[in-house]
Amino acid sequence: MNMTSTRNPVGWFEIHVADMQRAKVFYEAVFKRPLFALETGDESYSMHVFAGDVQSAGATGALVHHQMRQPTSEGVMVYFSCEDCAVESQLAIEHGGCVFKPKRSIGDNGFIAIIGDTEGNAIGLHSIK
Repeated sequence: MNMTSTRNPVGWFEIHVADMQRAKVFYEAVFKRPLFALETGDESYSMHVFAGDVQSAGATGALVHHQMRQPTSEGVMVYFSCEDCAVESQLAIEHGGCVFKPKRSIGDNGFIAIIGDTEGNAIGLHSIK
């Protein structure tokens, strides 16, 4: 088995939300990136996709509202890349979220912070400065 892949292991993520419009406003305000409705062909759920380039490094994903999935602060943590995670932490507070863990150093790998969105999810932030 070849363990030296040049591709990142994550290609897509989904963040489950209780109120799509509230979540959309929060994420667009905090990350300064538009979200676009994705036609699902199934009225039991809705998705809004983060603008991005699926051919670029890293992953893009979507907010998902589905009756069988609930937001949670436990489980898998998605980290958003930021210029300075202190900025997004402050924006989270200003737009109805919270800060679980403020910006802190992780040595040569930069800085992280953990915020809470308006839906009850814990979201990681990562920046080099």
